[in-house]
Amino acid sequence: MKIETLWITLRKRPSYMLGAVILLGFAVMAIVGPMLYPHGIPSNPNELYAPPSWQHPLGTDYAGRGVLAQILVGSRYVLEVAALAALFTMVVGVVLGLLSGYLGGVVDVVLMRLTDFILTVPSYPLLIIIASVVSISGPVPMALLLTLNSWGGMARAIRSQVLSLKQQDYIEAARSLELGPAHIAFREILPMMMPYILMHLILAVTSAVYGEVGLFFLGIVPIQSTNWGVMLNFAYSEAGAIYSTSSVFYLMAPLAAIILLQMGAVNFTNALDEVFNPQLREG
Repeated sequence: MKIETLWITLRKRPSYMLGAVILLGFAVMAIVGPMLYPHGIPSNPNELYAPPSWQHPLGTDYAGRGVLAQILVGSRYVLEVAALAALFTMVVGVVLGLLSGYLGGVVDVVLMRLTDFILTVPSYPLLIIIASVVSISGPVPMALLLTLNSWGGMARAIRSQVLSLKQQDYIEAARSLELGPAHIAFREILPMMMPYILMHLILAVTSAVYGEVGLFFLGIVPIQSTNWGVMLNFAYSEAGAIYSTSSVFYLMAPLAAIILLQMGAVNFTNALDEVFNPQLREG
């Protein structure tokens, strides 16, 4: 991908540029946020449910802690888990999709039946059951848990791409040179799908955020650190957000962060789609 082409595409549409700025902003938050509060977010019993002010732009929570500070600090854990889950999902989905689509036969049947099982089982109840039985601690176990129910769709999509690409002339030429299946799959077909994989990788991050935040909100996963799901959980359990308007900012802040992240991912993915698809760019 040419950086110049991407930059021209971003400048052409304000929505694309906005998406890139939002994603960059969340990345900066994840890096800088915890550095601003290395010893935890201070509480102040005299400022419970304080309205927005210069000191606390989004107000305070039930313990007098700044809501904006919690958004900043919690962004690292949320995005770290989401990025790991998206990466694991891409690796599993791409490998199984490549093997299934290129090898075909019994391998294709077995892998696709496994994929169908993952896609048909209700994903969220499955996550809740596993999280209730297995102790989840740390970003990596959480990311692996989210990967369990997310790789199926990617595997099936990659398989469809492989079935289309393996009929191309350059693949037939590679076979005539007696190159091995692994070489053709991973050295000839996979590079052609990288734009497609990159776009879905970004969207997979937002999907992982939904799953992660939901588990923390339901209280299924032990609370380990400040993050957006914990904020939503406390907004209902401690602050009584459904009964009182005093904690509205504490409730709405993590929801707004999730919505902004999704909006940024969708807009930036649309920009990548236009960069990788010349017909869209010409149109």
